Amino acid sequence: MCFDSAVTSESGGDSANVSGARAAQAVRYVRPRADRDLDACVRALAQVHEHDGYPVNWPADPVAWLAQPTLVAAWVAELDGRVAGHVGLSRCTAGEVAPGVFGAREGVDVDEIAVVNRLFVAPSARGHGFGALLMARAHEAARERGLHPVLDVVATDTAATALYERLGWQFLTTTEQQWGPDRRVTLHSYGPPAD
Repeated sequence: MCFDSAVTSESGGDSANVSGARAAQAVRYVRPRADRDLDACVRALAQVHEHDGYPVNWPADPVAWLAQPTLVAAWVAELDGRVAGHVGLSRCTAGEVAPGVFGAREGVDVDEIAVVNRLFVAPSARGHGFGALLMARAHEAARERGLHPVLDVVATDTAATALYERLGWQFLTTTEQQWGPDRRVTLHSYGPPAD
């Protein structure tokens, strides 16, 4: 599947050019994120935080949170010319559970693992398959780089967990972490879908 081109919502994911009467259909893209997208990403993220509570702790600097130093690549979903979602692929950092568990289980060094993170779709853009498209793009990009993708998700984010499981991501473990003086969270960790 070509992720960096236009597809219509009614196309079922096949590439399509939009012209004439078809221009009235919703046009969706998944493309590499550009710096000019960051403000729109923060606006979408704020909507997600208000609607779903993600991220659990609102970052002091949301742009820096999205453009984290360990970032390998990031993509945005675009619906009718507006940023509708986001996903990132990053190198492993301290505090992430999935890389260590997957690495130990599979005999893989953490340098060969990438973390899929910062996934969100604006509430108004849901139902267009963006979550699956963004996840597929991040997974494909990790594989292109010779990396094994993994992820951690807060257990209360049942919609994200359902998406990962529907896409075939493999459950690794459940752990508890302290994310502040008064906040303890339960995390589910996942490894990549079986090939």
